[in-house]
Amino acid sequence: MKIIVLGSAAGGGFPQWNCNCRNCAGVRSGAIVARARTQSSIAVSDNGRDWILINASPDLLTQIRRAPALQPARGRRDSGICAVMLMDAQIDHVTGLLMLREGLPIPLYCTAAVWEELSTSLPLVAVLSHYCGLQWHPLGVGPAARRPLAVPGVDNIRFTALPLQSKAPPYSPHREAPQAGDNIGLLIENMETGKTVFYAPGLGAIEPHIEAAMRAADCVLVDGTFWSADEMIRQGFSSKFAADMGHLPQDGEGGMIAALNAVGPRRKVLIHINNTNPILDEQSPQRAILAEHGIEVAFDGMEIDL
Repeated sequence: MKIIVLGSAAGGGFPQWNCNCRNCAGVRSGAIVARARTQSSIAVSDNGRDWILINASPDLLTQIRRAPALQPARGRRDSGICAVMLMDAQIDHVTGLLMLREGLPIPLYCTAAVWEELSTSLPLVAVLSHYCGLQWHPLGVGPAARRPLAVPGVDNIRFTALPLQSKAPPYSPHREAPQAGDNIGLLIENMETGKTVFYAPGLGAIEPHIEAAMRAADCVLVDGTFWSADEMIRQGFSSKFAADMGHLPQDGEGGMIAALNAVGPRRKVLIHINNTNPILDEQSPQRAILAEHGIEVAFDGMEIDL
């Protein structure tokens, strides 16, 4: 099983187009050692030819150009993307679907809650019906529905959707009252090797079933949005804490570093990193702390083989 990190930043990318925080200004001027990043998405394959796109970023066209495997050029019109799977209905995870409108109908795997948002609050279903169209395949969540899912084209991989504590999009009627299926994590298993990845770019709390999934995984690829709970407040960009936006910060008691330490030895990678997070600066003290704990920071183009 091969995973390509197509994008590793949170919404807005890095540097964010209108931001002059220390990180964004520093990467533009070369004052800090950091890599530019597009908005978060990964692609998964068992054969290197057919790929499941997990989350469709607004930066998708740039990501495809940088990942030749997603454009194998086997015909006059072609794509290595055989299906798209969504983990939520956030604008930075779904609007890339519009970039695929010139192709065939898109097989789309998502929960009923996400499909509802795309049919109402952010009506991409209606818009794309005038172009390629979407073929919905429901992703079940909850104990009764937690069955590994096979997707045609990647026959040796199974996907298990797990409900997460996070936030529905700001345009959702469920924003302040999340429901099961608004946000999911994915346990992704290679049926040939038995190796697994747990993927959760938006993660607000480590519930028992999420901790169990992290302990079962050989690689944990999880929310790296904020370093501290009050990061956006201290930098003067928002009045909201990390938890208000559905993210578990890395630092502090009960933070992501502590959670990753608790699940024991395995590969641990942070993804969906906000432009304000000091870990983007590769020479920062915060980046050194992650290294001490054996935690990596995802970057665009990173590959994971299991």
